[in-house]
Amino acid sequence: MTLFAPALRKLAVTAAALFAAAIVPSPAQAHTEPQAPKGFVALRDVDPTIIQEMRYFTPHNFVGEPIDGYRKPMCILTEPAAKALHKAQRSLLRKGYSLKVYDCYRPQRAVDHFVRWAEDLKDERMKGEFYPRVDKTRLFEDGYIAKKSGHSRGSTVDLTIVRLPAKPTRPYVPGEPLKPCYGPQGERFPDNSVDMGTGFDCFDTLSHTDDPRVTAKQRAHRDLLRGTLVKSGFVNLPEEWWHFTYKPEPFPDTYFDFPVSRRALPVAHF
Repeated sequence: MTLFAPALRKLAVTAAALFAAAIVPSPAQAHTEPQAPKGFVALRDVDPTIIQEMRYFTPHNFVGEPIDGYRKPMCILTEPAAKALHKAQRSLLRKGYSLKVYDCYRPQRAVDHFVRWAEDLKDERMKGEFYPRVDKTRLFEDGYIAKKSGHSRGSTVDLTIVRLPAKPTRPYVPGEPLKPCYGPQGERFPDNSVDMGTGFDCFDTLSHTDDPRVTAKQRAHRDLLRGTLVKSGFVNLPEEWWHFTYKPEPFPDTYFDFPVSRRALPVAHF
């Protein structure tokens, strides 16, 4: 037995090493996050003056928790869309206003998160603010939630207008009493934007851009936002005053899933 012990030990070590090599993935096998293709940029690199309040990085949204894929509170867009926003911003700055973005590129995994939430009819923690008058069973049928989003193509943005100098918006406190998004501005969750008639992501027909029930002042604000962005190449979604898509889209048929993070972007060349 003594003669064979060293050989047995050597065999055991070799077997262990081979087993370890088998279970450790090679660099080619290791999971890597998707990366943005050339043509995507951080909005801040194109125009640092545009205010960013990235709602889906926070729990203050219709789901009530940070959304999958938002690693950083930053706006990512295709380069043409970002440059078009820069053009719109220059126009607004001359009038004493600034753009404020709520959401830009949205990974497919975030859209999947929305779908899972919409299918869970028991989760209505944010109903009091974002969809007080809509039954959750109708979110798909009424078009508030879909399995694909133009945001995932990178040229769609949700945004509003802020009068300068911009006042800070207080942070949302999870569990605080919710107020309907369609209420008077002083009764909604405080936002430093001009009064658009509803809050962002308000699942209500009052959010339709041309809804006749908004006041003259609210109409003027919506028209200012739409008119400025249209001149820069954007098209508004009629059901949402905040939703605009740059045309022509560089990636009209591709829904990306890289995370919202600086590391996912190609090297900036500005």
